Amino acid sequence: MKTRVLIIGGYGNFGSYIAKRLAENEQLDIFIGGRNIDKGRAFAKEIGATAITLDINHNFVDILTEHNPQIVIHTSGPFQGQDYHVAQCCIDAGCHYIDLADGRHFVNDITQLNYAAKAKSVYVISGASSVPCLTSALIDSYIERFARLEHVEYVISTAQKTNRGLATTAAILGYTGKPFTTLINGVVRKIYGWQNIRLRKYPNLGWRMLSNCDIPDLELFPTRYPQLKTIHFYAGLEIPLLHLGLWGLSWLVRLKLIKSLQGLAPLMLKASYAFDRFGSANSGFHMTLSGKDAQNKPMSINFELTARDGDGPYIPCMPAILLTQKLASGELTGAGAQPCIGLISKDEYLNALKPLHIEWSEQLG
Repeated sequence: MKTRVLIIGGYGNFGSYIAKRLAENEQLDIFIGGRNIDKGRAFAKEIGATAITLDINHNFVDILTEHNPQIVIHTSGPFQGQDYHVAQCCIDAGCHYIDLADGRHFVNDITQLNYAAKAKSVYVISGASSVPCLTSALIDSYIERFARLEHVEYVISTAQKTNRGLATTAAILGYTGKPFTTLINGVVRKIYGWQNIRLRKYPNLGWRMLSNCDIPDLELFPTRYPQLKTIHFYAGLEIPLLHLGLWGLSWLVRLKLIKSLQGLAPLMLKASYAFDRFGSANSGFHMTLSGKDAQNKPMSINFELTARDGDGPYIPCMPAILLTQKLASGELTGAGAQPCIGLISKDEYLNALKPLHIEWSEQLG
């Protein structure tokens, strides 16, 4: 009997990548949920799935009752302004829940549903994305090489021609110019979204601008890796003019001239497409880990990843794909509510990326 998988926002930016890959699995029955049934039907027909009219604020409980999915994947952000209504409904219905949330507190606080999830013998997994899933998998794979892992710095630099959506844009604009905290030299310090511009030259991409971004890792990792003294995450846009423009707008928020840039998301997303001819479909990620070896000498490891030809979005989508396959096959057992940490190994993650136009390397410093 096939496992029924409902993807909320299944024809959207990330949902479509997840749906396409999962639809290749003959043991899964895929349902594409969203408010625009015409878009849903067109996409569902393309991949051999079923479209459902779904609004998480109105008919979600009815949909769960009618279609009885075993797994629900929630891709409809931004999650920064959402509560746990969807996850709680899944618990009540006795189905597993996975989301791609990148909201710091949303992911970190998902554990408040742990007791209820265990009582129903289901998983509630938040942040099934590059952060914190890939980032924690990398740290977990390298940490034993260090006597003390003290500093972790990493970056996502997106391609201009990447498939981008309104929810992701709104999420970034929601914290642009606003304060948040991170661990720096052993002290929790306040920094500001999309500020602290820096440059980095990627071997396969050239120079990219980078700025502060807020992610769940900044809250989760100091506890998971207590020897850490510094954790810093940056993100960057490929086109320097767009990156600098957002940096300039961040000051309007920091100086409290405006409350937030989030309301500009539809306009800024639409405007960004005018610059596609100046960019590429190539994105990058790197992580640098540093600390001390067994002889108390400085050591570092640098992991570099490049995604080409528009395959970059598969990187944040892969955890939801792998978790769904694990749950459906019975490989992932247990229950509870948790951030997406410790459920997918580095090798599992990277092996799943091998068929794509994605390459990576690691270097001991």
